Amino acid sequence: MFNDEQLERYSRQLMVNEVDLAGQEALSAARVLIIGCGGLANPAALYLAGAGVGELVLADDDVVELSNLHRQVAFRGGQLNLPKAQALRDQLQQLNPDVDVRACVMRVDADWLDREVAAATLVLDCSDNFATRQAVNRACVAHRVPLVSGAAIRMDGQLASFDLRLPDSACYACVYGDGEEGDLACNQAGIVGPVVGVIGTLQALAAMQLLMGQTLPQRLQLFEGRSLSWRDIAIRRDPGCPVCGAVSTP
Repeated sequence: MFNDEQLERYSRQLMVNEVDLAGQEALSAARVLIIGCGGLANPAALYLAGAGVGELVLADDDVVELSNLHRQVAFRGGQLNLPKAQALRDQLQQLNPDVDVRACVMRVDADWLDREVAAATLVLDCSDNFATRQAVNRACVAHRVPLVSGAAIRMDGQLASFDLRLPDSACYACVYGDGEEGDLACNQAGIVGPVVGVIGTLQALAAMQLLMGQTLPQRLQLFEGRSLSWRDIAIRRDPGCPVCGAVSTP
């Protein structure tokens, strides 16, 4: 049940048919795990906290650097050298004190993911390396937890949602394989700030829709920032996938 202040805070989204009171209650009851607290997670977490997601768990082992500030828009100059998870937590709590935010300053591993994903309603993968993405995907497949994956480099971005509650859902490895090679970091290739803003914001929107019980099409969305254009690629579950292919359907 929401008090008068909360109803006022969320009043504009409560007016939207796709949200309404039932959707707001679903958001309030949700626990979202966000892996990585950089350029994708900054806008995603801000919008999820603003929307009233009940609990956010933030995981990152990095600290805020001066070179982050052009794209990691939740951080401020006074937070330099602070752990990103803690700095982001502090900003989110100022934005919406109703949201329970937990900061985990660490590089996630399989055991930690197994525990935390099992307790999550949904996971946002905002990490920057294939090894972490694959580990996150494996945990989400094992516990049938929806995963919203984003990536961005230079002027290009990618977005995909995997509703692993559904028996016919593809997983991250169905699309990318289960390898861990091919990482290209922003400090090697560069990144334009609004590109991660676009992808991170859409990760938040996709997460909200899944949390409110909506169905999203199985597709990989490719953003080309030079022409502000999108390309969609339909994806499907691979029966021979080394990750989800061996998981029996309920």
